[in-house]
Amino acid sequence: MTELRPSEDLVAFLDRLADAAGAAILPHFRSRLAVENKLGGAAFDPVTVADRAAEAAMRTLIGAHHPDHGILGEEYGSERLDAEHVWVLDPIDGTRAFISGLPVWGTLIGLTRGGTPTLGMMAQPFTGERYVGDGRRAWYRGPDGDRALTTRTCGGLEDAVLFTTSPHLFEGEERTAYDRVESRVRLARYGVDCYAYCMVAAGFVDVVIESGLQPYDIVALIPVVEGAGGAVTSWTGGSAAEGGRVVASGDARIHDAVLRLLALGD
Repeated sequence: MTELRPSEDLVAFLDRLADAAGAAILPHFRSRLAVENKLGGAAFDPVTVADRAAEAAMRTLIGAHHPDHGILGEEYGSERLDAEHVWVLDPIDGTRAFISGLPVWGTLIGLTRGGTPTLGMMAQPFTGERYVGDGRRAWYRGPDGDRALTTRTCGGLEDAVLFTTSPHLFEGEERTAYDRVESRVRLARYGVDCYAYCMVAAGFVDVVIESGLQPYDIVALIPVVEGAGGAVTSWTGGSAAEGGRVVASGDARIHDAVLRLLALGD
């Protein structure tokens, strides 16, 4: 079987990409910047000059140092998706938090090889935190010092902490399925986007449930959670690399219990 573990050079390149994104973003955070709505009408999907500048900076670096790699980004689309290595970029995951002045957004930088997520980072330049994983290990660098990330054990849903960006993500039978899980857990909280997955990896949160995700919302986070000992799958237990309905858990027992409750049509 081909070894998918990324080289140390690629791991180090994550930091270069995060540095470039942070330099493009931070001058705009908590400023009176203009906000555009990508969807128009009643729906609201914000984007700012910071999103676009950060992705452009990362794409420039990738093009200069890894011109044979592909790129899938939220703001500027795709290039060479048939390449062996493809970078998956979300310059600001949590733009709604960003434009509200809340520091619970992050830059997501993921790398797939042969379509499998093999390396990922969530970087928060304002707090100086970076959560990194390669699927086998995960680690943190930031104000709390450098350390390995490890999920926590949780034997039952009655002891679990659950996060989702918003219960309004779910409609119809999805909402019914989600409510089955929320009704069983000890604590449910909303918001924080990518930070929720990092808190699973860090051992503070037990499960995250989402729907309607794009690949750039989740690819970078899969190697972080899995590297810390957790699981990230679709609601049916398959790959989450394409987004859609996603579950991330720190304990396999919790993951299995959540998947059973989320089974649509039950």
